[in-house]
Amino acid sequence: MPFDSLGLSPELTNAVSALGYTEPTPIQTEPIPLVLEGRDVVGCAQTGTVKTAAFVLPAFQRVPAEGVLRILVVSPTREPAQQIEAFAAAVSSHTGHAVTSALGGVPIEPQVKALNRGVDLLVATPGRLLDLVNRKAADLSKVEILVLDEADRMLDMGFWPDVRRILAQLPAKRQTLLFSATMAPDVLRVVHKTLNDPVRVDVAPSGTPIEAIEQALYPVDESQKAGRMVAPMQAHGDGERRPGFRRTDGKRGA
Repeated sequence: MPFDSLGLSPELTNAVSALGYTEPTPIQTEPIPLVLEGRDVVGCAQTGTVKTAAFVLPAFQRVPAEGVLRILVVSPTREPAQQIEAFAAAVSSHTGHAVTSALGGVPIEPQVKALNRGVDLLVATPGRLLDLVNRKAADLSKVEILVLDEADRMLDMGFWPDVRRILAQLPAKRQTLLFSATMAPDVLRVVHKTLNDPVRVDVAPSGTPIEAIEQALYPVDESQKAGRMVAPMQAHGDGERRPGFRRTDGKRGA
């Protein structure tokens, strides 16, 4: 199924095409039409299934580019947040949306300046986002679409009290999308308390390793670990790091 069959606008399908991809993965195919309809969605898919497009593409279609914070993505750590930001920024070059991130571990002043200039989509880690809210630098009162990415990790890492504080700053009437690699009881409780009549999309049984990942075990001494890790990466190269899609040749993006 090509992207242009999912109900996306020509600008978005052109953006996808410019990135070199035409065929969506299952975790992109099923949620995109539901998000376009305005439904709350719970997506359960293994880590590494490049789900970013499942929420960025339809969110950009539903929310006009006006420099007002209406799309908020909360991610547990810097690396996934940076990947989401990179993909959203690449797509925004075709749609005109302003994208930025608010991540811990880096200076906060540039993030404050970016928010002051106006932003349509913000990707944030919980602690840094609350920091910006407390400084009155981030106004969450107009958020229309909330994405909770890697919800199971946020629970495991103890971030959920911060997430609850963030939820208290958001409009009650909003669209909420939650993605998780597992549907443990704690995640299900969050779903019931946070989402409104959500549609659940299960791409694979919880905990199933994705086909695109080759797993291997190499018993080594402690002193050999670093070298044994580097050798396979050098042998295979960096690979493709562009997020988001299955290529037409059957391979997946990073």
